[in-house]
Amino acid sequence: MATTMNKVRTNVYLDLDIKSKAQEILSQYGIGLSDAFNIFLAQTVLERGIPFQIKIPNKKTKETILEARNGVNMSKISLDDLKKEIDT
Repeated sequence: MATTMNKVRTNVYLDLDIKSKAQEILSQYGIGLSDAFNIFLAQTVLERGIPFQIKIPNKKTKETILEARNGVNMSKISLDDLKKEIDT
């Protein structure tokens, strides 16, 4: 027996840049925004809340993010050097 899904149209205001970037990523999975929203909502219902952890960064993390965005305390490292650092 085939099941039918009740659908409703809704309007959502999105950040244009984030929407475009998300669409690029989602297209690699072969799904569109509507599918992604339905997955998110289904998981919200199953989890009875936001289906992922949301954290507010502490003061030090905020400072570090700001420094990184401004190129402060940043240095270039090659992938090989990074691998060596991880192995030690």
